[in-house]
Amino acid sequence: MTLLVSAFYFFYFAIIGVYVIFMPKVLEMVGYAPSEIGIIFASAPLVRFAVPFAFMRGLRLDRTVFNAALLLMLAAAAAFFPALPHFWALLAANITLGIGLSLILPYIEVIVLELIGKERYGKVRLYGSIGFILVALALVKVLDAPQTALFFLMGTTLLTALFGYSIARHDAKKQTEVPAAAEHSAFTLLTHPGLWLGFLLMQISFGPFYNFFTIYETAHGVSLDMTIYLWSFGVIAEIVLFYFQGPLLRRNLHRLLEFAAGVTVIRWLIVWQFPENLPLLFAAQSMHAISFALFHTAAISYLYTLFTQKKLAQQFFFGISYGLGGFIGAVGSGYVYEYAPASLFLTAAIASALALLALRRG
Repeated sequence: MTLLVSAFYFFYFAIIGVYVIFMPKVLEMVGYAPSEIGIIFASAPLVRFAVPFAFMRGLRLDRTVFNAALLLMLAAAAAFFPALPHFWALLAANITLGIGLSLILPYIEVIVLELIGKERYGKVRLYGSIGFILVALALVKVLDAPQTALFFLMGTTLLTALFGYSIARHDAKKQTEVPAAAEHSAFTLLTHPGLWLGFLLMQISFGPFYNFFTIYETAHGVSLDMTIYLWSFGVIAEIVLFYFQGPLLRRNLHRLLEFAAGVTVIRWLIVWQFPENLPLLFAAQSMHAISFALFHTAAISYLYTLFTQKKLAQQFFFGISYGLGGFIGAVGSGYVYEYAPASLFLTAAIASALALLALRRG
């Protein structure tokens, strides 16, 4: 099972690598305006936010729903080919992909936390970071046309679906199922409002990075190859932390979230002030280990201990942070970059500072 989960993470985050690093550039190559890019990339996160509410109405994230999500994800990836030149068709394909991606990862995350625990989680999750970095290094060498990125998207999606299906088949029911009453009763976001607001604002701060970092740096004279090396360096730092973070997770998880948010403020201020300074940009990217890897693991581990409705809590984490936060971050960064590009990462720093304040009150 560990091998299957490692392979799943590898290809799932390879999809994210293609999607985050290259698809904005592909859309720019096709001729989309920054605001249109922001809207398209905001659609999938918005779906991630909406999906968990369906499960509060009685729908369960079981094996049948999981397998349906895998098929939906495959269909969406295939639809990118004919949809690429057409805004509304591409928007629809992106929304469909968002639905699939929003359902499959929470299902896997609960399995992993149940099987290996929070302290060993990082040693499996790091394969996702390896997939992210390897697809970036491979695609940058062959990206001669928009369709090249789409072939990578389709291939990584297919392999993710295959390994995801294998995990669902081999997963023991007693390890993933919880009683329906525990899964759905009395779940509310109001008991920890500062925590959920912090998750939301933290991901909003990543909007400029995930959607426009490649465009932003190349516009400041940094080559595409060097920009990919910056991405890759951040992921290498992330991998190192994932491997060694086990002892950290024995500490106060809430304090770790606050620490990661504070480091993220510094990170975005560096990118804002020094967009052409490569040593400082690499220093900022090294902070990805804290602002993403540590924050992510501390968040899902904290929620796992905080709520009895574990799958639903994980769905809302992805829905509120990567969903609603990703939506606001994508749309907002698109308009900021179009009308006030010099302020792009200042807005990111402000959002992460507000996240820190919210977490301290939560």
